[in-house]
Amino acid sequence: MNDPYQNAGDYSPSEPFDMAVPLTSGGRRLDQVLAELLPQHSRNRLQGWIRDGLLTLDGVTVTEPKRKLAGGEQLALLLPDATPSEEIPEDIPLQVVFEDESILVLNKPAGLVVHPGSGNRQGTLLNALLHHVPGSAALPRAGIVHRLDKDTSGLMVVAKTLEAQTDLVRQLQARTVKRQYLALVAGRLERSGGVDVPIGRHPVQRIKMAVVPESRGGKAALTYYRPLLLFPGCTYVECTLETGRTHQIRVHMAHIGHPLVGDPVYGKRDPRLPVFARQALHATRLALLHPLTGQRMQWEAPPPEDMRQLLEDLGYC
Repeated sequence: MNDPYQNAGDYSPSEPFDMAVPLTSGGRRLDQVLAELLPQHSRNRLQGWIRDGLLTLDGVTVTEPKRKLAGGEQLALLLPDATPSEEIPEDIPLQVVFEDESILVLNKPAGLVVHPGSGNRQGTLLNALLHHVPGSAALPRAGIVHRLDKDTSGLMVVAKTLEAQTDLVRQLQARTVKRQYLALVAGRLERSGGVDVPIGRHPVQRIKMAVVPESRGGKAALTYYRPLLLFPGCTYVECTLETGRTHQIRVHMAHIGHPLVGDPVYGKRDPRLPVFARQALHATRLALLHPLTGQRMQWEAPPPEDMRQLLEDLGYC
C-alpha cells in the first residue's frame, strides 16, 4: 500500500531553515556560524549553497561565505532536497506549457513525484528535468523552486539558470508569485472567506502538518477560498494562496470543517461523498514576473480528466 504521507508538499518553495543569528556570533564569519547551526552538513557544502544564492540575511541574498555577521540577523537557507548529480536523467514525458531560455512552466499530472526520496529514486520530475534540460544538473534541485504534492496536479515553474532560480526563490519568499487552485471539498460552503492560522509539523505525527501556534513553531499561513459550484454533500471551490506552506490548502480546509474529497491524510471517510482516488486538488493558475525581462506572465491549466469526470458524475455538464 502506498504511504499517503509520502512525497508530501503542497505548492510551495522547499521549506527553508530559518532562525536568528545568535547575538554572541557578532564578528564571526557566516560559514563558520552556519556550520555550527547545521552540523550535519560539511562547511564546503554550506559554502557552496551560500555561493549558489540559497541563503538570505534579513531577506537579502548573500553569496559571500566569509561575510562577517553583526549578530541578531534573521537567517534563511533554502536547503536542497536532492543533489541532481546523484540522480539519473530519464525520458519522462512532460506537458510543457511555456519554455524559454530562463524558465519552464509545466502541467504536472497527479501521481508524479517531484523530488526523489525514499522508495522513489527514479521516475520523478527531477529525473525528467535532468533529461529535458541538459544544464539542470548544475542547478540546485535541477532548477525546482517549489513543490506540488505527488497526488496534486497542475502548474509548476522550474528555473533553467541559476539567475532565474535565485530570482524565483526571491519572488516566492516575497509572496509575489500568485497561484490559484481548484478543489472539491466536503460539505456545503456558501460564502467566500479566508483561513488565517499558522501551520507547522503535527506535534505527534511528525510526517503530517497541522494548525500549530507560532509560539510552538507554526508559520503564518493565509488561504482565501471562493465557492464556485454547490453539489449535494460537497462544494467546488477556488483557493488562492497568499503563503506557501506544506499542505496549506489541505490543512486549512480541513481546519474549517471542509476537508478535500479523496484526501487520505486530512479527510474522513464519508459514504455521502463521491469516491475519488486522490485529493481533489489542481493548481490551475500561476502568475509571476519573468526573471529575465520583469514582464508579468500568467498561465492557466484546466482541471485534468479525472477531476472533470468527477464533476460530471456530480451532475455538472
